[in-house]
Amino acid sequence: QVSPVQSGGGSAPTGGSVRLACMVAEYAAGDNCVAWFRRIEGKDFEGVGGIYKETGATYSAAFVQGRSTASQDGSKKMIYLQITNLKREDSGLYYCVKAACSVANGVASTDPSAWGQGTPVTVST
Repeated sequence: QVSPVQSGGGSAPTGGSVRLACMVAEYAAGDNCVAWFRRIEGKDFEGVGGIYKETGATYSAAFVQGRSTASQDGSKKMIYLQITNLKREDSGLYYCVKAACSVANGVASTDPSAWGQGTPVTVST
């Protein structure tokens, strides 16, 4: 599988915003979404949100709800994640993942086919 290539992110002040980009050259047969994960220092990976490539439906984790927007362009090869009203605890490495996403009995699952290389986000006071 060809891994997604990420760009964007970087440093931003508290209360500012960042936009992360993810270029997907090709999807695996089972991929129906691009999900975003992050890894905060000292913590495990956590899902941030994502977008279903065919419908454009999006979802986001509770800790970024109202502050995060996933989107894609018309080709569905450029995927974006914008986070506004940044908090210091948003600092970390952000990854896009092309995957098969599903929800069963209210539980979301993500079966990745390939991960991006990661993009750092640093929120300063």
